[in-house]
Amino acid sequence: MKKILYLTDLNYEAKGRTYCDEDIFITGQLRETFDVALCHPMNAAAFEKDADLVVFRNTGGVSGFPDTYRAFVARAKANNLKVYNELTGKADMQGKQYLLNLTEAGYPVIPTVDRKADLHRLPETDTYVIKPKDGADSIGLEFLSRGELQERTIEDGTMLIQPKINFLYELSFYFVDDKLEYALYAPDKSKRWELKPYNYTAEDIAFAECFIRWNGIRHGIQRVDACRTQTGELLLVELEDLNPYLSLLLLDGPTRNTFMTDFIAALHQSIEC
Repeated sequence: MKKILYLTDLNYEAKGRTYCDEDIFITGQLRETFDVALCHPMNAAAFEKDADLVVFRNTGGVSGFPDTYRAFVARAKANNLKVYNELTGKADMQGKQYLLNLTEAGYPVIPTVDRKADLHRLPETDTYVIKPKDGADSIGLEFLSRGELQERTIEDGTMLIQPKINFLYELSFYFVDDKLEYALYAPDKSKRWELKPYNYTAEDIAFAECFIRWNGIRHGIQRVDACRTQTGELLLVELEDLNPYLSLLLLDGPTRNTFMTDFIAALHQSIEC
């Protein structure tokens, strides 16, 4: 059988999510098809050359171990390691600059700038959201009035600045390679991770797929996070293209089984390509 090195952090604590339970389920399924070994990215160098594929999963935000992650990417490129997700993503894999790029390109994304001098480019609002450009998991996120924002000293290019959106709910679309597998939403917007199945429309699919096409990843799991505005439109919140949490254990059996079948097929394809 082909060998998979599955990178994760079984001790990572995330609000509303239990990463280790999801990884235990996934690797239990993968062991029926692959020889699987688990370790933290900090220990990957000792094992990755023996693997046919390195699967980068629930490690938490790489901002927690930036030097380790940069070293892993450098080794992967130097040694032609096969990695799933492939390391070509233009979204969260590279930080949050993509939110500014998508804003400039006119995509349906929450309008974003990274300089107070550019506030005029944002819609009028009473409250702004600021968060570190290299952050993850809402670490460092703050809500500020316009006056508070103007008084705050912020170095250009270090923080994302967005209008606070009075959305109806948040939702996520989950893809294996370029196939939409399922969607989940949080009907109570104060409880982001209390998710329910979401019955998407053709328009919803077109919205999510436009970001998958933009990102251009051939082999990988991606999660398109969006919000539904009061006027009914969808706006991108984030495009998770490195190690998105999947909420697999919330799915019904048939949906979860279909996901795993497609995921396993995608891993085989990634190994053989």
